[in-house]
Formats: sequence, C-alpha cells, structure tokens
Amino acid sequence: MEFMTTAEIREKYLSYFEGKGCKRMPSSSLIPDDPSLLLTSAGMVQFKPYFLQQKQLEEPYVGTTTVQKCVRTNDIDIIGTTGRHLSFFEMLGNFSFGRYFKKEMCAWAYDFSVNVLGLPAERLYFTVFEDDDETIEIWKDLGVPEEHISRLGEDDNFWRAGPTGPCGPCSEIYFDQGPEFGCGSPDCAPGCDCDRFLEYWNCVFTQYDGQEDGTLLPLPKKNIDTGMGLERMAAIMQGVQSNYDTDVLRSLVGVGERLSGKAYGDDPEADLALRIIADHSRAVTFMIADGILPSNEGRGYVLRRLLRRAIMKAHLIGIEGPFLNEYVDEIVRLMGDVYPEIVENRELERKLILSEEDRFGATLRQGQSFLEEALANLEGDVLAGEEAFTLHDTYGFPVEVTREIAEARGVTVDMEGFERSMAAQRERARAAGAKDAEAAWSTYGGVYADLLKELGPTRFVGYEATSAEARVAALVRDGERVESLAAGETGEVVLDVTPFYAEMGGEVGDTGLMDNGEGHVYVLDTKAPEKGLTVHSVRCEDAPLAVGDAVVARVDAQRRAAIERNHTATHILHAALRQVLGEHVKQAGSYVGPDRLRFDFTHFEALTPEQIAEVERVANLRIMEAVPTTIYETSLDEARADGVTALFGEKYGETVRVVAAGEFSRELCGGCHVGNTAEIGFAKITSESSVGANLRRIEAVTSYGALAYVNKVEAELKDAATALRVAPFDVAERAAANVKALKELQQKGKRAQGAIGGDAVAGLLAQVQEASAGYPVIIARTEVSDGGQMRNLWDVVRSRMERPGALVAAAVAGGKPVLMAAGSDEAVAAGFNAGAVIKAMGPAIQGGGGGKPSMAQAGGKNAEGIDDALQIARDLIL
Repeated sequence: MEFMTTAEIREKYLSYFEGKGCKRMPSSSLIPDDPSLLLTSAGMVQFKPYFLQQKQLEEPYVGTTTVQKCVRTNDIDIIGTTGRHLSFFEMLGNFSFGRYFKKEMCAWAYDFSVNVLGLPAERLYFTVFEDDDETIEIWKDLGVPEEHISRLGEDDNFWRAGPTGPCGPCSEIYFDQGPEFGCGSPDCAPGCDCDRFLEYWNCVFTQYDGQEDGTLLPLPKKNIDTGMGLERMAAIMQGVQSNYDTDVLRSLVGVGERLSGKAYGDDPEADLALRIIADHSRAVTFMIADGILPSNEGRGYVLRRLLRRAIMKAHLIGIEGPFLNEYVDEIVRLMGDVYPEIVENRELERKLILSEEDRFGATLRQGQSFLEEALANLEGDVLAGEEAFTLHDTYGFPVEVTREIAEARGVTVDMEGFERSMAAQRERARAAGAKDAEAAWSTYGGVYADLLKELGPTRFVGYEATSAEARVAALVRDGERVESLAAGETGEVVLDVTPFYAEMGGEVGDTGLMDNGEGHVYVLDTKAPEKGLTVHSVRCEDAPLAVGDAVVARVDAQRRAAIERNHTATHILHAALRQVLGEHVKQAGSYVGPDRLRFDFTHFEALTPEQIAEVERVANLRIMEAVPTTIYETSLDEARADGVTALFGEKYGETVRVVAAGEFSRELCGGCHVGNTAEIGFAKITSESSVGANLRRIEAVTSYGALAYVNKVEAELKDAATALRVAPFDVAERAAANVKALKELQQKGKRAQGAIGGDAVAGLLAQVQEASAGYPVIIARTEVSDGGQMRNLWDVVRSRMERPGALVAAAVAGGKPVLMAAGSDEAVAAGFNAGAVIKAMGPAIQGGGGGKPSMAQAGGKNAEGIDDALQIARDLIL
C-alpha cells in the first residue's frame, strides 16, 4: 500500500465521488440545525431534509459527498485510552436521495478501496445484514470471496431511526490488520471484539419504512448514507495502529512533546496526557470557530469541559501557564486550508482560550480548597466517591490527581462510588442529547413539516415590495389543518406568495393585514417553523378566511421601515465595535425590533465610557455619510475571499446574500435593510452589560427612537436643573456639591448622636452603687433601640467605670420590654451571676431569657413591669 497523508485521502475521496456525479458540499457547522442534537456527530445530519424529500437535489447530481467535522463526547473519559476514540473527528461520506442504490454504492466502495486507496483485496472483509441476500450477491459479483462475507444480526447490521420510520440494512467493510492483532480463535471474523478486523466504512441502505406492528414497507425512494472515519483510514494507509500516530494527530502530540519535554512512548501516563491534549485541542478549536462559547450548560459546557480536561492533563506533565494556543496554531497550519473558519476566527480563538485558561486557574485553586476541606473534615480514611466525582466534574480534577493527593495523607478514594457517579453522568448525557445521527430523525414530522413537503417553500417577495397578491394555501388552528377560519377566530395562514418577513436572524416577524374582499384579517406575527415555510399568525377581524381564497397581503410598512433602520444599524455597530475593540469581536446574538435593537458580541471585559462613546462616534460617522446599501447574492467561497463578515455560529448554504454599506460594513444576512445609511438618522447606545462569560451586550435605538430617547434625557436634565435652580449644563457640578454637603451633614449627625450617647452613659455612671458582695453595680432604666445596642452600651459603661463591676439595665425597644445583666470577670468572681439575675427579673415583664454569669438578656410582654423587675435586681444584689 502506498503511504497517503490525511489531506490526500480526504481529497481523493471527495474527488472520486464528484466524478461519480455527486455534488461536493462543505461541512456543516458543529452546531446542528436540529434541536434534538447537541452537536453535529455524523455526515448525514445536514441532509435530513433531502432524505425526507423535503428538499430536492438539483440536476444533474446523483447525490452529495462531504467531509464532515464531528464531535462526540458521551464517552469522554475513554478518549486517549485507546487508539480509536476521539472527541473530534472527520467523517467522509457520500449520500443518495433516491438516485443510486446498493449496486452502485458497493461497486464504488470496492473500486475506491482497491483501485484508489490501493488496499489489498485479499485483506478486505464485508459484513451484511443476515437477510440481505441481494447485497451478498452484489459483493460476490464484484469478486469478493464468499468466505470474506459475514452475515450479522440486526444489532450490528440494521439501521433504524427509531421504533418506526426510515430504516434499512447496512454493510460494513473491514480491513484485516493481521493475525498478530487477533484473539487467536479459529472463528475470529469481522464483528469479533479483538483488534484484527478494523471496520472503516459503513454503508447504510435506507429502503424501508418501519411500521408500528413491526412490518417493513418499501420506501418510494431508497437512500444511501455512508460514513468513513478519515482518521481510521489514515491509520490504515500510514501503516500505524493508532489514530494518534497518523500525520495530523502525531504533529499535535509533537507540540506537547516540545512544551513538556516528554518523549512520546517513554511513559504511559505522559503518553495518555499527550493524546488527550492533542485530541481535545482540535475539538476546542473547531467548536469555538463554529460559534460555541464556554458556558455551564449545553454544548458550551462540553467545550469548557474539554478545555479544562486538556489543561489539567498538561499540568500533570509539567506544562505550566497558557499553552493551548500553541496547539491551535498548529491545527490552523494543518487544517486551515480545508476549514477556513478556523483561520477567520483565529483572534477570537486566541483570546477566548487565554481567558478560559486564566479563569480555570482560579477554579483549580477553588478545587484544591474543596479537596483540602474534604480531607480535613474526613471521618476515617476513605474519601467518598461522590466527592471525588464533584472534583472531577465541577473543578476538572482528574481522579488520579485526587487519589495522589489523598494517598499522601493516608486516605484512599472510594473508586466504586466514583465510577457509579461517572456511570450516572454518562447515562444523563445519553438521555439529554442524542449521541449519534440516528436521533436526528426523531423530531421531524408534524403539521409544518407536512406542509413544507406538500407545498414546498413559500415564495418571499418582501425584499422588493410590502404588498402582494396571494392565495391561501393552507390554514392551521390549534396545531391541526382546517379548511377555514370564521370571523373572530385566530389561526395560522400559509400563502403561496408573501411579502411578510418571517422572524429570523434576530429580526422580528412582520405584521400587517390580509384582505380577501370580504373584510380584514390582521397578521399578528410571522414565523418560519420549518426552514422555507412562512406561517402568518392571524386574527380574522370581520370576515372568514378559507383555503383557496385570493388575498392582498400588506405589510405594516411604517413598522417594517423602523425594523430596517435598526437592522442596518446592527451591521454598522458591529463594524464599529470591531474597529474600536478588535477583530475578535463577533456577533453572538441579536434582537431587531421596530423600537430598539440589541446586539450581543464576544469580548472579554466591560466597555469603558470612552470606548462606548468612540463606538457611537464611528457608527454615526458612517451613518451620516449617506452610503447606499448594496445587496447581492454570491457563493460562500467568493464571499469569504472578499472578506465579507459571516455571523458567528451561523450556518450558510452555498449561495449567500451579502448586505454592504460601502466598504465599512459587509455582512452575510437574509434580513430587511434600508436603501441608504442616512435613513437610520443616528444611533444611540442606551446600555452596555454582561450576558455571560466572554459575552457583552449593547442596546441601542435609532431614528425616531433615538430622538425620543434624547428628548427624554433632555427633559430629565431640565427637570433636575429646575429642582437644583441651575442651568442644565451645571446640573452635574451642583449635584456633586450637594452630595458633598449631604455627606458633611451626615457626619455631623453621627457626631451629635455620639454626644447624646455620651450623655446617656454619663447619666448611668452617676447611678453607681456598691453591691453587697463588694463590687460596683448600676441598676437603671435606659433608652435603646434594640438588644444589640444595649450590649454596646455595656461595652462603653464597662470601659468608663472606675472599678470593674456590673450593669443591670432595662428599656422599652419597639414597644417591648428588654432586660440585660452583664458583669466583669471580677464581679462574677465576687458572686455576680447575670443569668440568675435575669431569670429572677423575667416574670415581672411576663417574659424570660437567660445566659451566662457574665452576660444575660430577656424580653417580655409587659413593659409596665420594668420598675418591678429593677427592684427585684436591687433586692438580689444590693
């Protein structure tokens, strides 16, 4: 076999299937366009609408071919322990949506394996579903010996989307690595648990529609879904046994060798760490480039966990300080030509990773404190597995680090308990998000998917016009299709043509009217529950509406114009933020309504007032240049080459729409925009805040909204000026002077209160008497606001008594009587017992309390009994 690099295998695969009539398409984002999936984990994910016949592949293509970037992390703790498991990997695939099937697929797979890759035919083995005689005959006709074909059951060679729905047999191709990798059994064959037979290609023949009763009905159009792991094939073609020994991953292992001074192959523990960092660094780089930001939930949590696991492993092999960007530089060098997004987002990757490395340093210190506290409070010599898991999951501590620190203190870790917690977490992960592409089929269906399949995409004419003649294609009420809506009813309308923009990309949906000649139908909102299908939420005001009705659809043009002004302003503000703060700024979310706009962006600290003012200045300079906006369609590759800004985390097709305001702002966008920047008027930022780690938010208004905001601020300023009796521009100076004067008055008040307190203490000291036991004592009524103040009073009295003594005081606080008795050490030694005194006094105020010989307090209900209580104290002490 000829040695081939990963890049050569990738290109040979895509070129081969292009030559067979398949359309080469780019990898989709790691953020799937599917709520049932956390991350893109298979090549078929982006083609789900094609498999379900909701979209059609244009002629003359017979299918598609891709190299799909994938992330799977359900078994994250296995990664690095074997040569096969990866968190990030590339999946080569070719797909057919009813154009070619088994015969072609098997022939091409055999031809590519033997004649393009040069794999020895005698080392190829094939598995098929046990009842799939057709595929067995196809392989035999291609020259595969019968002894190289194995029949396997449904668990191994039958693919299902779920209990019902699309399904079909599959055939897998294996490479025989040689008997030295086998188990030695004479029955060893593909499907055995040993490493001899390495599966590298899975071909799924989706030909049935599974029914609830278990029967399999033929699909009207049969599909092909294949997957070949690029790293696994690279291992075969490069004659190595581990994915980590292939050219790309071995280069990343080399980065770790250089940074740590460790040689790969010398120490199993160091080797494990080097593999994990190499793998995780790729996943981290691609996830950030696709718009995933570290967080404590969802895919952001997956990213943060991978980051922290890589950092911990680096610390174990002596890599200190920020280091991950060294890996990212190498990943960009190795893979940037195939995946330009990792190049375009390099500055963001760099700053985000540095921020997370710094943040995790603080977390590590917290974790160390947690472990120290757990060990200090430990009863016995076993640390609970649950606590070790908390350190692992929350703080990123590998359990081996916890064990090492614990063993140095003579403590063992309950590993069985730790493994139980780990197993429970894995189960939660599997339940919370689909672990592979099979779950991607589960959420399709419902009334909107059916409408899209039946009617096709809605034709949108709203870029050119705000009104259009249309026909009612479908009506929905309470989730069910209906033939009509009566006057006064609400429901949803699908038109064949619409000028109404459906909520998308942060821009709110249009509102307006429909007129069918009988009355008005108010459009309350417009959405796209399925991509391409526009659905209008309506209320039939004074006339019914029926399927087939001809209507004139009119957008609220004034509201649309306000939305357009705000939307174009977000583009200009985005460009201004990048100019002022740096190229790492990327849009991470937005809201564009008629009254305001909100813009979320990647940045790592709060903006200063000076920065906000500069962003405003730059944005308004461009707005007032009165630049015409240019909107055109082009290919995604050409847009990238021209430096057009793609929105962070957004997914694009091959043809994209560019909105340009001169050279200052050029973005990919499908929204509605002004024809000239001067229509915006001016933009005013109203707030700046944090919305999460490494994410900031500005809110702004434009045009009439900006004018209203400025007018409101001016009115508030004038009201303040009137109240302060100064000119408006002197308000700040006068307010500062007033604040200073108020603080001085407050200080005087505190001093006056202190003087009054001093008089009260002096009055008490004048009532000192000699106790029968020979120590000075004060027994008196006083004025306090609460029991705490009474204790403070004792501190002052004690410090000013000539000899150490005691105090018994009574007061009314909040309408309730309170008592306190307190004595110095000398008084207590002479026989004073505060607790006994208070216990004796309590009944007089219908209350009770207690304390120590040196301090006791009581509360009660009868304030009129205070004098009696004080007399009881005198009788006891004097």
